[in-house]
Amino acid sequence: MSTLHLHSAPTPSPSFAPITSSRFFRTSRISLPNAVCCKAIEAVQLENGRPSAREFAARGNAIPSYVEAPNARIRNLVNRNDTRLRIFSGTANPALSQEIACYLGLELGKIKIKRFADGEIYVQLQESVRGCDVFLVQPTCPPANENLMELLIMIDACRRASAKNITAVIPYFGYARADRKTQGRESIAAKLVANLITEAGANRVLACDLHSGQSMGYFDIPVDHVYGQPVILDYLASKTICSDDLVVVSPDVGGVARARAFAKKLSDAPLAIVDKRRHGHNVAEVMNLIGDVRGKVAVMVDDMIDTAGTIAKGAALLHQEGAREVYACTTHAVFSPPAIERLSSGLFQEVIITNTIPVAEQNYFPQLTVLSVANLLGETVWRVHDDCSGGIEPYSSLGID
Repeated sequence: MSTLHLHSAPTPSPSFAPITSSRFFRTSRISLPNAVCCKAIEAVQLENGRPSAREFAARGNAIPSYVEAPNARIRNLVNRNDTRLRIFSGTANPALSQEIACYLGLELGKIKIKRFADGEIYVQLQESVRGCDVFLVQPTCPPANENLMELLIMIDACRRASAKNITAVIPYFGYARADRKTQGRESIAAKLVANLITEAGANRVLACDLHSGQSMGYFDIPVDHVYGQPVILDYLASKTICSDDLVVVSPDVGGVARARAFAKKLSDAPLAIVDKRRHGHNVAEVMNLIGDVRGKVAVMVDDMIDTAGTIAKGAALLHQEGAREVYACTTHAVFSPPAIERLSSGLFQEVIITNTIPVAEQNYFPQLTVLSVANLLGETVWRVHDDCSGGIEPYSSLGID
């Protein structure tokens, strides 16, 4: 299997305006009328799947080119001397937090986070946030309980420091799959976590690709829900794949709406569905395929990959049905064992993820491509701070509700 490299990505647009299909006319036959240009991590110098933190070190903490604002609009609007907009990072994904701050032309706020010998978490802000608009970047990824508790304590610290507004920026919302009761005497942990974040003192939540849309209703505070699809679509549009050869595949019935929306933006590609039945948590069994994939390039779309059981069995079925190549596209790479073994077994031509969750260096494999959502989240942070709407042209392609 050939190894695909990120340097094949197109040169990003100089502005943040939507990219028209002619933008990719010379390099691709995929029509992508409403995409947002978010550059791929390590798109120029480094290999596929290398962590972005290395480039920060290599550049001596200089602002990486791929997270600089596409034009001077943001940098002209963000006054470096204006302390109302403050961004703090937890310990879950500091690299993404740094990229978001770089996009906005700001420095991360100074915060002290440590753990005592008994495991208790201590948080102290190292600078004043009185009257400020504070954004706390902390995905509740594994270890979910540790990162969630850290977020709650960070929110509490900001509230007690008299921050004017506190926005919890949660690129990956843990416990999102526990969003309903499927059997008797089960908890709905997603609602519980939403209550905890609200009661801790958050005024708003910014989340990326929630597992299900109803999770927004669990919060009693405003929720800005953004999607990672524009980032992945922009990258796929750089590939010289004939649109007639494409088919978008949903790995389960529950993801049909997501896959249909993805296919519509990808040259209105046909849709196929993998029918599966789950016998237990993290255990999936593929039953059959609805749709035709013979001789086509199948693009499997899901919101997350955990143990990769669902998507790996789905890919095996696609190959059995005659698919020429199989791509896996997902926003959240949870990668619980044995996900790496399944994804690197040769079933996939490429596994495309985003950096909402940091991937350990030992979990990188040749087929892995990591894209950055820093531009998307950074733009949304600015719109929330500046009281702008994400639904007004030319920015409706951001996917902000």
